Amino acid sequence: MSVTALRLENADVPVDPVPPLPVPPMPAPPAPTPEGDPPPAQPPVTDPGKPAPVIEPPPGDIVLSRMHARRLREVYRSAGWPCCDPIEIDLLAAGLLERQRAASGHETLRVTDRGIAHIAESLVINRAALSAHEALVEQVAREMTRNGRIAWRGLSLRARVAGATESDKARWCIARPDVFSIRNTSVEAYAQPIVHEIKVRRADLMADLRKPDKRAAYLDLGGECWYVLGRDARDRPIATPDEIPSECGVLMLEAGRLVVARPAVHRVLPRMPFSVWMALAKARPVGGFDEQAQGLLCEFEASPGSI
Repeated sequence: MSVTALRLENADVPVDPVPPLPVPPMPAPPAPTPEGDPPPAQPPVTDPGKPAPVIEPPPGDIVLSRMHARRLREVYRSAGWPCCDPIEIDLLAAGLLERQRAASGHETLRVTDRGIAHIAESLVINRAALSAHEALVEQVAREMTRNGRIAWRGLSLRARVAGATESDKARWCIARPDVFSIRNTSVEAYAQPIVHEIKVRRADLMADLRKPDKRAAYLDLGGECWYVLGRDARDRPIATPDEIPSECGVLMLEAGRLVVARPAVHRVLPRMPFSVWMALAKARPVGGFDEQAQGLLCEFEASPGSI
C-alpha cells in the first residue's frame, strides 16, 4: 500500500492534540540592598531557654597578664635561670622567651626581641599609671602643708601588727604610706599623725583591701587613716566609699579637688615611737608654703626700690 493510501485511510481517525508543556514561573528579581546596610547573616540557632553559644578563642592564643610582664623583666635582669612553671611555659610558647643550652649542658632563658617589645609596652602603661599616682600623691601632700602640717612622701616606717589570735605575739612589719603628716607643733601629744594611701587603679585598690595587716600597720602609725580614690580613664571614681573599711576615711578626687566623702575615725595617740621620729628626722619633708613665702620675701628685699 502506498503512503498516499495510508494517509487517506487514516484521515477519518481523530487524533488528540499534544498538550503544551508547562512553563515554570520566573522568579522575582531580588530587591536591591540599601546602601550602607551590612550583608545579611544568619544568626546562630539556639534552643529556647538555653544560653547563646560561646565562641571559643582561636587555638594557640595566650592571654598575657601583668604577671607575665613582671616575669619577663625578672628574666631580663637576671642570669636567666628557668623556673619551670606555667608562666614560663606561656612565655616560651608565645615566643617572648627562648631556651639556650651552654657548653656545660645547663639551660638558661633569654628574652627575645618580641619579649623586649612586650616589656617596653608594659613599661609605658606602668609609667602612665605611676604618673597619675605621683600627681595625686603630690596634691595630697601639698594639701597637708596648706593645712599647716608637715608632710613626707615615700617613708618606710616600722609598725606593730597584732597577731592572728589573742594568744599570738605581736609582729613587726615595714609600712610604706604614700603620705605621712604631723601637725606643726613642738608638743609630742599634739602631733596627730595621719596616713594617706593613694589609689588610682581599682585593681590596685582591691588587692590592697585584701591585706588587713597593711591597713592595721597604717592604723598603728597614725591616729587617722585615709584612702584617697582617683578616677579611671572614663573619669569615673575607681570605687565608692562603702567599699572602704569603716575605720578609714575616704577622700574623692572631683574636678581636680579633694572632697571628703567620709571622715576618718580619730584615735588619740599619746606619743609616736622613737623609730618613727628617727625616720622623720632622716627624711626630707615636702616643701610647704612657708618656703615659697620666704623666697618672695628674699626677692622683695633684693629689689632696688625696697626700703
